[in-house]
Amino acid sequence: MDFEEAVKLVENTCRENNFGVLLTKSIDTIFKEKLGVDYPKYTIILVCNPKFAKGALDVSENTGLLFPCSFAVYEKEGKVFVGHVSIMKIAPEVGLAPLEEMKPVIDMTGKGVRAIWDKL
Repeated sequence: MDFEEAVKLVENTCRENNFGVLLTKSIDTIFKEKLGVDYPKYTIILVCNPKFAKGALDVSENTGLLFPCSFAVYEKEGKVFVGHVSIMKIAPEVGLAPLEEMKPVIDMTGKGVRAIWDKL
C-alpha cells in the first residue's frame, strides 16, 4: 500500500485496539520547513492505551518518561515500513522500573500490540 494508506491503517488499527492516537506528525515535512532539506517520508504516530499506561505507572512513576508509545511509518527505497518498540520492555532495561514488577505489564501490553501487528 502507499505511504498515506499505511499511516491511516496504523492510526485506525491502534484506535480499534483501545489506543488513543495523540499525535501524527510528518518528520520529513518538519525537516523541509525548519532545515530546508528533503528527507524520505517519515511519520511518527504517538499513541496511548490508558490501561497499559496506568499499569506501568503503578509499578514506577518513572515509566512515564517513556510515554507515549510510538509507531514510525517510513519510506525507504520505494517500500513502506512500520516500526514500533515496546517502551514497557525498555523501562527495566534502562533502570526505570524493576523487571519482576513490570513483567505483568509487559505481558499485557505485548498482547495489545500483538493485536495491532496481526492486523497490519
